[in-house]
Amino acid sequence: MLQATSPSSFARPRAVANWLFFVAALILAIVVVGGITRLTESGLSITQWKPITGIIPPLTDAQWQAEFAHYREIPQYAALNQGMTLAGFKTIFFWEYIHRLLARVIGMAFALPLLWFALRRQIPSGYIWRLAALLALGGLQGALGWLMVRSGLSARTEVAPAWLAAHLLTALFTMAGIIWTALDLRALERDPSARPARLTMIGAIAGAALFIQLLYGALMAGLRAGHIYNQWPLMGDGLVPMGLTDLVPFWRNLVDNPVTVQFIHRTLAIVVALSALAIAFRLVRAGAVHRGGALAALVVLQFALGVLTLLHDVPIPLGVAHQAGAALLLAVSITAAHWCHQGAHHRLPR
Repeated sequence: MLQATSPSSFARPRAVANWLFFVAALILAIVVVGGITRLTESGLSITQWKPITGIIPPLTDAQWQAEFAHYREIPQYAALNQGMTLAGFKTIFFWEYIHRLLARVIGMAFALPLLWFALRRQIPSGYIWRLAALLALGGLQGALGWLMVRSGLSARTEVAPAWLAAHLLTALFTMAGIIWTALDLRALERDPSARPARLTMIGAIAGAALFIQLLYGALMAGLRAGHIYNQWPLMGDGLVPMGLTDLVPFWRNLVDNPVTVQFIHRTLAIVVALSALAIAFRLVRAGAVHRGGALAALVVLQFALGVLTLLHDVPIPLGVAHQAGAALLLAVSITAAHWCHQGAHHRLPR
């Protein structure tokens, strides 16, 4: 079994942290591509899961015709794309292929350097199991991606919203864990006695609120709920729309009712934005000017993107920008939460 070394002469926390930041950037990229894939209805264009051979796209006309034939067998083709040409199919195939290719790249970009650092005993003591857990979480993310696609291949014309939410949230949770670990390693490089940071109470509360908001953002995407009320701050004739409790049993409205999901998402957006601005203000007062300023700027931008996306009926550029903004906001929030612990115990740069 691979063992991390404990002697500081071998460990290279900065190099490991830099690698992790690079992997986090790749995850941010795949979240953006995933947003494009969903908004262009491309996610079901590849109907088979071939982890190894699937890396090679169709190269001949016969191979393209075979892939297109598979797509024409699923309900989405008959319901939404009846009569689609091969050229049109190639367009939606492109985004799903890029999405899966990038997933494979991320897997290799994590697993191979992890093996390299471990073999050279350059991972600081106590971190090998955390990195192995993050690798396993990445593998789970890939499996959830296929389960999501499979949910839309038979009885549905789109993927199930719950699987979409699980797929997106696992990616974001993995990215958050990678960034947190990289920040721990950076702190260790500055101070060999530094201990891994822990969430403060305010960080945990803010993180939980942001997690719920991200969950409802994913449900918004899965239910196409952004196309229902394209106005703000009103929903129809008032702030509270009709139809919030139409589904039975009641709990289904929280996850299956597009009206309720949009209402919760836009209401939580106000709560999360105000909470983040309050934390940003505290960070600035505590001396973390750059972190506080970045958090405040991103939360305002993300809120504005959400409103514009609704007002314009979820156009692809705004929808993708809004999803990318959510991932960036999470990354900055993780950095701010980490500083709330480490900054109180170690004099870190602003």
